Amino acid sequence: MKAIWYEKQGDALDVLTYGEVEKPTPASNEVLVKIHFSGLNPSDTKRRVGFRGQKHAFQTIIPHSDGSGVIEAVGNNVDSKRIGQKVWIYSAQWQRPYGTAANFVCVPSNLAIKLADTTSLEIGATIGIPALTAYAGLFKYGEIKNKIVLITGGAGSVGNCAIQMAKHAGAKVISTVSSDKKMKAALNAGADHVFRYDSKNLVEDILSTTNRRKIDLIFDVAFGINLEAHLDLIKDHGIISTYASDKKAIAEVPFQKFLLMNLTIYSVFMYVLTDDMMQNALEFIRKWQVNSGIKPFVAKIYHLEKTADAHLALESGETIGNIIIDCRNE
Repeated sequence: MKAIWYEKQGDALDVLTYGEVEKPTPASNEVLVKIHFSGLNPSDTKRRVGFRGQKHAFQTIIPHSDGSGVIEAVGNNVDSKRIGQKVWIYSAQWQRPYGTAANFVCVPSNLAIKLADTTSLEIGATIGIPALTAYAGLFKYGEIKNKIVLITGGAGSVGNCAIQMAKHAGAKVISTVSSDKKMKAALNAGADHVFRYDSKNLVEDILSTTNRRKIDLIFDVAFGINLEAHLDLIKDHGIISTYASDKKAIAEVPFQKFLLMNLTIYSVFMYVLTDDMMQNALEFIRKWQVNSGIKPFVAKIYHLEKTADAHLALESGETIGNIIIDCRNE
């Protein structure tokens, strides 16, 4: 089969190789999935370059944790009725050497989730990390119906998913983005109001849309940078959840203010969600597909042999939307 792999960390054009590798065979409790589309996420490029000390964990790595395809074979202890099932995949390359940037991948059966009939394989490749991260960030402390939710980075893959999911759950959604083009993307996802985060009057702009009611929950992509403004927006007893702080990894937290406001703050690392959280997320995603439909947010599709170009496009920060890789045989 054809695949992309790397044997050392480094720049995409230097380390990613395209070629022929042996087709895998499913072990017990695994399924063999014929990959149609591989989903590319920031965690994939960060792992490739060794972001913040991440080690090269395996001799040879086929990258990417998300993807979609059709189950072609099953191992022992897996119902043969799964063969032919259209699925989306998550965590394929988490603590494993071989991910979805290939014609085929073997994963534990529980990581290959049946797609709704109405969901395309292209969209299926974008569900994994973005949707599971968004669910954990939004729903850890209960339902958000009729709550006011602020989602930063609303044009990113996670932020866009979070907007869609929050609207599906009945929340009022405000989002912040970094450009006018990204404002359009966040509005298309369903946000009620979208603002440039570099606005000089951001706090007042946001509060003007809520009749000065403070925010119930903030789901944040840049915790260290945004914390000061968010403390002027969040209500007493409010919740701040965050999944990234790339540009300011060490944040100063004004403890006394947190204490007096009785705030809750928590971080989301999708790969280690509790079993209960994961099962709740999977059920929510199933209903979201069936009842609302996932709005497409695919920016560009690259052929498998052009995966290095896809990595560069993601790392540029200029792509608005998900990048996916077409892994089907020519």
